[in-house]
Amino acid sequence: MRNLLKVANLCLIILFPIAWFAPLLRAGVLGEMMPYFFDLNEISVITGLQSMWQADVLMALLVTFFAIFAPYMKTIGLALIHFHLLHRKVLPVLHLLGKLAMADIFLIALYLVVAKGIGVGKVETAWGLYLFTACILASLAISFATGKPKNRA
Repeated sequence: MRNLLKVANLCLIILFPIAWFAPLLRAGVLGEMMPYFFDLNEISVITGLQSMWQADVLMALLVTFFAIFAPYMKTIGLALIHFHLLHRKVLPVLHLLGKLAMADIFLIALYLVVAKGIGVGKVETAWGLYLFTACILASLAISFATGKPKNRA
């Protein structure tokens, strides 16, 4: 079981960067006096952050922390615990980082609901949103499984 946790966690070290560049959603606006949509632009975590850095630095810092640093620090921390390079007493901090990372998924879902409700454009979810969500949920599951005490015989 412990080896499976190690492998799964190491896979997340590769999958998180893929999820950051993968399209989370496709968005477009209505054309002027036209009943159809212009081409839909794909938005990823990285392209979203690039736009935020130009518009609102504070929001960009928060989202960068939630979307990139929190899940990746947690994944690296778990890997260090799995390979006995970090003490297990750090697990509560890693659990907190995982919960903070989940806040990012909530914000994306909230934006999708709001954007669809306004009706001035079109928003579609893309495969990257599912990959990013799966990475966050897998990371949470791995951290909870890591936190369980080992069976003593």
